[in-house]
Amino acid sequence: MRSVSVIGIGETKFGRFPERSLKDLILEAGAKAIDDSGIGREDIGALFMSNYNAQGFSGQGHLGPLAAEVLGLGNVPTLRVEGACASGSLAFRQALSAVASGMYDVVLVGGVEKMTHQSTEAVTAGLAGASDMELEAGLGATFPSIFAMIANRYFHEYGNVRDEMALCAVQNHDHALLNPDAQLQKRITVEQVKNGLPIAHPFTIFDCSLVSDGAAFVVLAATDVAKAVCRKRLVEVVGCGQAGDTVTLAAKKSMTTFAATVHAAKQAYGMAGIKPAQIDLAEVHDCFTITQIINSEDLGFFAKGKGAAAVAEGKTAAHGLMPINVSGGLKAKGHPIGATGLSQIYEIVTQLRGEGDARQLKKADIGLTHNIGGTAATCVVSIFRGR
Repeated sequence: MRSVSVIGIGETKFGRFPERSLKDLILEAGAKAIDDSGIGREDIGALFMSNYNAQGFSGQGHLGPLAAEVLGLGNVPTLRVEGACASGSLAFRQALSAVASGMYDVVLVGGVEKMTHQSTEAVTAGLAGASDMELEAGLGATFPSIFAMIANRYFHEYGNVRDEMALCAVQNHDHALLNPDAQLQKRITVEQVKNGLPIAHPFTIFDCSLVSDGAAFVVLAATDVAKAVCRKRLVEVVGCGQAGDTVTLAAKKSMTTFAATVHAAKQAYGMAGIKPAQIDLAEVHDCFTITQIINSEDLGFFAKGKGAAAVAEGKTAAHGLMPINVSGGLKAKGHPIGATGLSQIYEIVTQLRGEGDARQLKKADIGLTHNIGGTAATCVVSIFRGR
């Protein structure tokens, strides 16, 4: 298998854009990524497009050729990939495999979602399709209620970490203040989080990720090709793992360890030949505040049951030993589902290139992205190294 590198990245600002169409979002982010790569559109061999529910939210299917048309890619083959909130990382993994195998030298990977023009009820119903419609959604369970059960089980096993959950939200909002693409750029406090609008105990509205519009794109190339065209620090994909688990929460062996994350991370670390302690920064799927804590443990950054203490001690802040979600994460940067996994990659590549401006970390040589779909039924973990 050939070495593969990221040579171009582009994204829109995340937020509420009722006046913007899917095409508009695709054009902005895709054109940015292509321009950033330094290659011509004629060099792109294929397009892998990520989206969760454009049919339901916007009535639009067949997004692969739609995006190719908008971006002027001609007759390139296209493929749309869907895996709930992990759709972007799944599309990236498919594109990575296509280049690594030698099928293509250069490919474009994109993700888009437009959700905010719909009512809360419509968005909730659309998201429910990523759970079990018969055994969960059909009985009234929503993702906030499912992850709230996970949080309460975590309290039972490891102690009440409500304050530390709130600190996760505060920290990610602080990080987003320095990210011009972030949807929410406002400082919050622990008390605001804990006393916010109740959603599902122990969650308030400040514990939950955002409903967002946005798009993100990445250009991948064989590393030998990348070396010839790349005008910036080369960012190589050194590890990528994917694993799955049950869709239903009830069928999982544990509610406080996500097996898909553990297995995907093991694959990615093994492929990269590194250990968790060697990671300089990570973009971790924080759909809810408890999820960030659990994920940080399952990725091997902290011992089981110690992820909350790490947040309280400042270890996961931008200035800490293991910076997590310096972009603001899903919590504050935003969560346009089809774009989320690629947006995480956008941040890691930005940091490894040293282009993070006010939020740039002092040490950024190896970065990790972690993206889950549903109740951690799908997980992709990718590792990147700046050369």
